[in-house]
Amino acid sequence: MKIGADYRGNGRCEFSVWAPFAEHVELRILSEGERTLPMKRDGSGYWKVQARDVHPGCLYLYRLDRNRERPDPASCFQPHGVHEPSQVIDHAAFKWDDEGWRGIPLSEMIMYELHTGTFTPEGTFMAVIPMLDELRELGINAVELMPVAQFPGERNWGYDGVYPFAVQNSYGGPDGLKHLVNECHARGIAVILDVVYNHLGPEGNYLWDYGPYFTDRYRTPWGQAINFDGPYSNDVRNFFLENALHWFRHYHIDALRLDAIHGIYDMSAVPFLRELACRVKEFSQQEGRKFHLIAESDMNNSYAVRPESAGGLGLDALWCDDFHHSLHALVTGERNGYYIDFGGIEHFVKALKEGFVYSGQYSAFRKRNHGNSSRDIPSDRFVVFSQNHDQTGNRMRGERLSALVSFELQKLAAGAVILSPYVPLLFMGEEYGETAPFLFFTSHSDHELVRAVREGRKREFSSFMWNEEPPDPQDVETFMRSKLSWDRRRQGRHKVLLDLYRELIRLRKELPAVANPDRACLDVRADEERRLVIVRRWKGEDEVLILFNFSNADVRTDYLHHEIKWTKVLDSSDKTLKGPGALSPDRTEPGREIVLRAESFVLYTGVTPKV
Repeated sequence: MKIGADYRGNGRCEFSVWAPFAEHVELRILSEGERTLPMKRDGSGYWKVQARDVHPGCLYLYRLDRNRERPDPASCFQPHGVHEPSQVIDHAAFKWDDEGWRGIPLSEMIMYELHTGTFTPEGTFMAVIPMLDELRELGINAVELMPVAQFPGERNWGYDGVYPFAVQNSYGGPDGLKHLVNECHARGIAVILDVVYNHLGPEGNYLWDYGPYFTDRYRTPWGQAINFDGPYSNDVRNFFLENALHWFRHYHIDALRLDAIHGIYDMSAVPFLRELACRVKEFSQQEGRKFHLIAESDMNNSYAVRPESAGGLGLDALWCDDFHHSLHALVTGERNGYYIDFGGIEHFVKALKEGFVYSGQYSAFRKRNHGNSSRDIPSDRFVVFSQNHDQTGNRMRGERLSALVSFELQKLAAGAVILSPYVPLLFMGEEYGETAPFLFFTSHSDHELVRAVREGRKREFSSFMWNEEPPDPQDVETFMRSKLSWDRRRQGRHKVLLDLYRELIRLRKELPAVANPDRACLDVRADEERRLVIVRRWKGEDEVLILFNFSNADVRTDYLHHEIKWTKVLDSSDKTLKGPGALSPDRTEPGREIVLRAESFVLYTGVTPKV
């Protein structure tokens, strides 16, 4: 069922809104001659009207039961904010130049997560475009945008969005996003959009006035749950199914990152997420190219990416928090909060081998058994990272790894992510060791809500024993401090780190054994006492040997695989990378010893001898 304002050209526009309990609904045209048009209800609670002399840019509202005027819940644009009228958009008017674009296979993606408001000084879509050549030169081929659905004010992470179809006005609105996607595709860069289907923000959320979009049967960490399985849920589902296709159809988005699917409560026989995956699969077949669904979940449930035929949801990939947690705990030594479950070499080894570290065993943090096995899930179904918006911004001070660990460990973390068998994701600025924090920020106008957000942030930090006063989310300075400082990327160690990331991405793309996502071609061994991890990967005759030293002392090892003669490609401790100087040999073979510098990694290549 189509919803919202569907502009059909020549001043004709069909308006449709779901309001099953309303007795009377009218369309209020506020520009091009103010007028009120009665709407007609169908048997499913949808109110419709065909309007003439309505053109793109026209402002409108709905009047419910003659006493409440509200913006369109499926508004495509809120030019004056969340409390003001909606605007008609003609999506057909934009001139796309990406007719030949076929997308990027998920297994080949090098993802880069960015927040539009803090990525550049201007904080707009158009300001991102001049930086795309920099990202392409780095080797990035997939940009992931944090949520852009209209939120209150001008400063927000995006997870307080209240108009899922509308593009944030302060970022540049619908045309700005389309220009950005168009320019990304012109450079061979896919676009992933973060969408939030587990809740809506509190301020400007008028869905309550229209129908039973929410339920009291469940409760999310962010408020009432969305009604995906109760009475009237068919039409609630329709709202979000149409939203997903809206981004693919009108904005040429290549993939959606589904925020926190563990907050989507749904006990129905055919869950909403499975229905979504089926609809997107059908849309992909119609369009002749693959559109992806990538989910965030803290459940460690491989069911999410198993096919429907195997009882799964059929999603394409999952963010793998266990990989992050195991790596972060190793390099930082942190053991508070959920890091209490990590910190051993064996945790990182299991993350490399399987994805999920917790696959059914007891979790001290959760005080229960957690997860199921992901051993048989293909590695290109997992997205891994050493930093992202959550793991950085949900720290009290918003510290990046650059503020927590040594320069050598920053390089080690980069190698662990990019040389892994999984799909790597970088968080904006990590590639050059950005030192500005990424803090939590808002610009709500409701004073009581502002107070509640401040108190809620303090409570969130209790399990991490961060008892100081966190930066005020509402203070504009908190937002300004979170903006990237791009001038750093050409200076000193920042430039060295940038060069290392570029080289790692090049090697990932060019070395067959590193590009191979097949976990059957992976061997991981470890020495817990010396904090050493040895990874061998191969594809056909091509092999790589990667040695990670997580200790603060140099270590020696004589582990080398059978008769291969190895050639060194990269040592993170090399003086050219501002390291203490490499001790590893340029060439080596079985029986010879390799010495690794503290907090370093070494990459060797070799060819399996023919029998």
